[in-house]
Amino acid sequence: MEAPHNPADAPGAPGLPDTAPQSGPQNGSRPAREARIAVDSAARMTELGRRLAVRLRPGDLVMLTGELGAGKTTLTRGLGEGLGVRGAVTSPTFVIARVHPPLGDGPALVHVDAYRLGGGLDEMEDLDLDVSLPDSVVVVEWGDGKVEDLSEDRLHVVIHRVVGDTDDDRRTVTLTGYGARWADADLALE
Repeated sequence: MEAPHNPADAPGAPGLPDTAPQSGPQNGSRPAREARIAVDSAARMTELGRRLAVRLRPGDLVMLTGELGAGKTTLTRGLGEGLGVRGAVTSPTFVIARVHPPLGDGPALVHVDAYRLGGGLDEMEDLDLDVSLPDSVVVVEWGDGKVEDLSEDRLHVVIHRVVGDTDDDRRTVTLTGYGARWADADLALE
């Protein structure tokens, strides 16, 4: 399980939009772009997903990281709305993966929850994500250390939230694009 994330510990917290070229290796590809965005409600997390969806295209791999209740599925719901896919986007925890076909000409959304998968890419191969990836947008919750090898080009979304006994809805969302696909991408989403 991932360590708790706290917005106060995040660089640039509390999440002012910050876009800058990045460098340095991570699992075979280097960060190309990074942005931090402050979100203060579930409705705004959904809206962030809708705004992000217009930047996605078939073949994109999106990894979501954050504590339980951070907003990963809420963000994915917004992605589904923005991509115009069929079916309600809900957590695929117990089914592991759901495919949401497009209502129009856009890509399908493949929504994966890798929380219960412990074997890394070997277990992920059973889901045939590499087959779905070229024609779909693949979103993987809890994918750290499990799906990076699917593509050198990926978007890693980390959602930091206050942990503990609180009803604080503030989040800092950090978007980091890896590989050539994201080198010139505008991730500010403002």
